[in-house]
Amino acid sequence: MNPRVVQARAISDTQVAVEFANGERGILDVAHYLDLPVFRILRDPAEFRRVHAAHGTVAWSDDVDLCPDTVWHDAVRTP
Repeated sequence: MNPRVVQARAISDTQVAVEFANGERGILDVAHYLDLPVFRILRDPAEFRRVHAAHGTVAWSDDVDLCPDTVWHDAVRTP
């Protein structure tokens, strides 16, 4: 099982800074998801900034979140 997200914050209109349970950090760019129907609401910068960590992953609401394994695999690690 991959480490889960413990913190998430928007750093641009398409990128989220994440911290994982193992202490690693990364940047997740979700631009390629914004054309999918469930994620279109996140094109609104105010909605995108509502990002938070929930249940071990990146979420915006009860209906909009990402698979925790996707976040782990897609996030570019940062120091």
